[in-house]
Amino acid sequence: MMKTLLLVETLCVLGAVGCGAPDGSLPVDDRQPSLETSGEDLTTSNCTQLTPASVKASGDDGTGSIATNTLDDQLTTRWSSLGKGQWIDYDLGATKSVGAMSVAWHEGNTRVNTFTISVSPDGITYTQVYSGKSKGSTTAAETYTFTPVNTRRVRLTVQGNTLNDWASVAEARPCAGTTTSPTPGGIVWRGDFESGSRGQWDGTEMVSADRLQVVSSPVREGGYALKATVRQGDDPINASGNRNELVKMTKEAAGSEYWYRWSTRFAPDFPSVKTWQLFTQWHHDGCCGSPPVEFYVYGEEMRLNIGGSPGTIVWRTPLVRNTWHDFIFHVKWSPNASVGFVELYYDGNLVLPKRNIATQFSGMRNYLKIGLYRNDTVAPVGVVYHDGWVMGRTLADVLDANYKLK
Repeated sequence: MMKTLLLVETLCVLGAVGCGAPDGSLPVDDRQPSLETSGEDLTTSNCTQLTPASVKASGDDGTGSIATNTLDDQLTTRWSSLGKGQWIDYDLGATKSVGAMSVAWHEGNTRVNTFTISVSPDGITYTQVYSGKSKGSTTAAETYTFTPVNTRRVRLTVQGNTLNDWASVAEARPCAGTTTSPTPGGIVWRGDFESGSRGQWDGTEMVSADRLQVVSSPVREGGYALKATVRQGDDPINASGNRNELVKMTKEAAGSEYWYRWSTRFAPDFPSVKTWQLFTQWHHDGCCGSPPVEFYVYGEEMRLNIGGSPGTIVWRTPLVRNTWHDFIFHVKWSPNASVGFVELYYDGNLVLPKRNIATQFSGMRNYLKIGLYRNDTVAPVGVVYHDGWVMGRTLADVLDANYKLK
């Protein structure tokens, strides 16, 4: 395979066959391209190309416009598949640092493509790292940059274009990320229960050991997870509500910035009640009141609330029981709303773009509590599972930290 990607402009052949679909016909991408190239082979702009070991796609047009065409260094071939959400996926063969992707769009000078780029360490869980649109003015490759991450797979997902719903790519290459020395101690802390105990955590608030059990099933990754159980009347610290929680004194200071990853699962009979049931919270170290950051269930929704009570609900999604929910949470801790921010990935998708908001109370640090904490009016038994907790300084830290799924 050649090490460069064709960037030359493609030209419509003048004559009987014109550019675009015939008048009155449906917009199709399965016709043979009426294109010529100059033959000049130019180096990809702003991209140190990585050579994929293989490529696959969600589908193709059935006429030869297949995924491998995007790696043949020819702008006269392409991959095409009809329908919003079609994707093409490049396997690098091993984990590598990726910081951009170069794409030469088929007929990229006549239409604007809407797309996302996602990465995955294992081909199972994907995290979106870029969302945008092509220029619509060139058939040359365009390079889309993002914060470098260590990954094995890179996926381009197309949500149609300004003319039709075809996904059509002439050439594409993942690009190497900027080489930097890893931050010493980039992983700040891991609480994934792989010790087989609660020993990675600093303490408990529980009425008895059976309420916070380290179990071997179900697990999201590795060999162990936490099972948190709350029964009505469980009040180990003589405070409001019922709870059984693990505590980690993370002590996030104002101005600090961290990434957190974890997975949560709700039992099939998890209570459906119109009141709060917290499963993850960053509590303030001062006395009393609701925490500044809390993930909780209300009725049939999961929610993220910032700012205590009443605070601001910045994200919500329907509650699904008996399945793992994957979270990656990026926070700048600050009592100043113009400095602090939150950003949330859920099940591999960016669901809350970076939003400035006060994430601390003035003069206080935060610390982490997980398990289950709920209104004491809730009568049915509640069971929640937690797994894979890790805290790091970069997205790459938490993506790579012990991330082996069963």
